Amino acid sequence: MTHSKPLPLSGIRVVEFTHMVMGPTCGMVLGDLGAEVIKVEPLAGDSTRKLLGSGAGFYPLFNRNKKSLALDLHSVKGREVALRLVAGADIVSENFKASSMQKLGLDYATLRRLDPRLIYVSHKGFLPGPYEHRTALDEVVQMMGGLAYMTGRPGDPLRAGSSVNDIMGGIFGALGAMAALMQRQQTGKGQEVQAALFENNIFLVAQHMMQFAVTGQAAAPMPQKISPWGIYDVFSVKDQAQIFLAVVSDTQWALFCDAFGFADWRQDSRLSSNNDRVRARPWLLPALRERLAGHSASALAALFEQHGLPFAPITDPQHLFDDPHLQQTGGLAPMTLPDGRSTVVPLLPLTLDGERLGLRLDPPKLDEHGTELLLGLGYAAAEIAQMRADGVLLPQ
Repeated sequence: MTHSKPLPLSGIRVVEFTHMVMGPTCGMVLGDLGAEVIKVEPLAGDSTRKLLGSGAGFYPLFNRNKKSLALDLHSVKGREVALRLVAGADIVSENFKASSMQKLGLDYATLRRLDPRLIYVSHKGFLPGPYEHRTALDEVVQMMGGLAYMTGRPGDPLRAGSSVNDIMGGIFGALGAMAALMQRQQTGKGQEVQAALFENNIFLVAQHMMQFAVTGQAAAPMPQKISPWGIYDVFSVKDQAQIFLAVVSDTQWALFCDAFGFADWRQDSRLSSNNDRVRARPWLLPALRERLAGHSASALAALFEQHGLPFAPITDPQHLFDDPHLQQTGGLAPMTLPDGRSTVVPLLPLTLDGERLGLRLDPPKLDEHGTELLLGLGYAAAEIAQMRADGVLLPQ
């Protein structure tokens, strides 16, 4: 089920000068929440339209619920169009170098003089400080910010299996934009919002920093971490299948032992409390792996579900398209890709008044809404045709 009621950001116009993941994620969130999001692209289009491999999904995922206008911002006429577009906007979002936006006259210092109510969201690698001149990528900040260390094995840092900082950085940009909208209602003034990859990464590893602050012991990488739970691991079972199983409380331990008939362990004083079971992990886990080896993953899942115990199959991302929970709860929405093919796409992981936030607009073809938007800005059809002929706009 998708949202049928008025959306919270309906009537808000966002103009975004973004590419890759972080900036587009911000616009996607604002668009999903009902804002009109206008994506200003170079005449060649956002580079993510052509990415291969792990980047092939970037454009369709992060550019839904947007309109596309292809524009040569390096031309005088192109900048004029952009400024006219910005003049009717509530929010401008960008994730280019500050010097690039300054050269185009689209930086916050310039635009705020034209409209003090404007909210300007800037997505960067680093917040202002000693590192702000550096070029950042998700992988860069994962390496320098401790996340790759925590994900990989000792001596083998490994980035997380998703663009976690780009995506979360864009979400924080959207969060900041919404906070600025609320503050503008009180003050009548806009402001600049800044979100950054590095600081986002630090927020992600803050739990490990605070572990050291509390215990004085450095956090070990996840493959070697000292688990806070007695049973909390992946188990290889019948037919070489794998399943994650967890028992994280004394109540769950009793349920677990009763479900599997492990009366000896339930009565074993060495396993009375969770902390006892943590200390017993060196012998408990090998013994448990031996006891569970003959069970199938499906049988274990059924038994754990029956008793309300935490479990998870080990799932490849492509198989999530067939996940019954996502399908039955409306978590996947029909989408038409720019090349005309049909698919489904995951929605934002929330509901408003019990309803999911769905798709209003498929990810746009390059300049799909160009003429419509320019007519709305007051340009005559002849002017638009001339700009297309002059290379300011995409030729038709």
